[in-house]
This record gives sequence, C-alpha cells and structure tokens, in this order.
Amino acid sequence: MVAHRGANGLAPENTVAAAQKCVEMGVDYVEIDVRTSSDGVMYILHDKTLDRTTNGTGAISERSSDYIDSLDAGSWFSAEFSGERVPRLRPFLERFQGKIQVYFDVKSADLSELVDLVKETGFERHCFFWFSNDERARELRNLDAHIPLKMNAVDVDGLKRVLAYDPQIIEYRLEHLTDEFVSFCREHNLKMMAHALEKGAETNYQAIIDSPADMVNLDKADLMLELLAE
Repeated sequence: MVAHRGANGLAPENTVAAAQKCVEMGVDYVEIDVRTSSDGVMYILHDKTLDRTTNGTGAISERSSDYIDSLDAGSWFSAEFSGERVPRLRPFLERFQGKIQVYFDVKSADLSELVDLVKETGFERHCFFWFSNDERARELRNLDAHIPLKMNAVDVDGLKRVLAYDPQIIEYRLEHLTDEFVSFCREHNLKMMAHALEKGAETNYQAIIDSPADMVNLDKADLMLELLAE
C-alpha cells in the first residue's frame, strides 16, 4: 500500500507528521514529491509554489532554504499541526530509514544528487521512483540500473513501450485492467499498482482488494486498512 503524500487526510500532506502516521498504521510506502530550493536544497512539496500548503509565497525554486525553513506547513490543515515545517529531504530520509519505504515522485531535482542521497540513506532497495517525463526515467536508468522504477500504462501496447525503461512497477486504473494486461505483467515480473486517487476513489477500494493488484496508490490508507482487516 502506498499513501499518497502521506496520511494526507489525518495530517498535512508531505510532512513528517503525515509520514509518521503512515508508520504508525503500518503502511508499506509513503509517496513524497521532491522539489529543490534556489540554493540547491531538496525539499518535500507537491506544488511548484509554496502558497497552498504553507504561509509562504512564490515558487519554491525561487526561494532560499532559509526562507523555506521558516515557514509553517501545518496550520492550513489544522491548529494541531501549527509549526509543522516543509521537510528537507535528507533529514526526512534519515528519520524514516528502516521504518517505511518511499515512493519518490521527482518533480524537480538533480537526479544524480538524489540517487546518491537515496543510496547514502539506505533506501535504494526500499523505494521506487516515478517521473512525469519519460526522459528522466531514462536518465535514472543511465545513473543506476537497479533502483526500482514505476511507469504508467493503460493497455498492453503501453506495457510493451515502457519495458525499454526496465520498470519494476506498473500503475494503472482499475477500468483498464484486462486479463491480457494481467498476463503480460505476470509474464514480465511487473508488480501491478492500482491507481485510486481520483475523487470518490474509495468506492473502488473493495474492488481493488478483490482484483489481481499487488499494490495500490491511494489517499485514504486508514480506510483501506479497515477494509483489509474485515
């Protein structure tokens, strides 16, 4: 199970608090978004700008680490999380090493530096990467042949195309799942991760449990855990 931006219904997304709740619930992976400040520090933040989830403003790529470190990234969610910070990636990984695995959605980062950090903190076999740009997936493979990679596909033709990047995980939507799709993934040792992030996706949780999915990417990990317990 992958908790999208952490336990984002229980704590402010992409924060230490949201990841800690995942650890406490026993979630397998926490999904985080990686971006970089103007002075080269990697942070965990989804949006290009700081406006929505902090009391700061402007593009994170145009703000210094001193500025970002001063921001409150929790009060927008609730007063309970007042003072929660935008996490720097390195201390975040050091804190959660051995406690949870990580799905890196790489928005904007020096990939060589990021791969080095993942290895330094012991996550290279306890993570997977994804990029919205396939060329960045190729860049990852040029840097490292073994770090797990996730690609997206909607049909078998798409699966055949992404094999060139040597992925280990395929993300798909439940409506695209066919016997042929499943057979191809099994034949090529590809883990199947159901996408369940759209509004109202929780209505599909039971169907995903009953499906051949190996993994699921979702927002409401607590609800899925309740269904699995039943």
